[in-house]
Amino acid sequence: MTAIDTSRSFVTRPRLTNRVNRFAAETFGAFAAWNDARVTRKSLSKLTTRELDDIGLCRGDIDSIATRR
Repeated sequence: MTAIDTSRSFVTRPRLTNRVNRFAAETFGAFAAWNDARVTRKSLSKLTTRELDDIGLCRGDIDSIATRR
């Protein structure tokens, strides 16, 4: 009977893969956050001053709401 050992240990490869995956996830997350802020800013900017007042905002609040500061 033949046995094949496939339990090799790669020390450097998983670390590199983890770094690449983390970089990709952080980059995608930053892009998604930027896009969400852009869409929110655009939507709020379309509202009239009266509509913004109805929801308790003013024009100066749009940037802080969009970026969630």
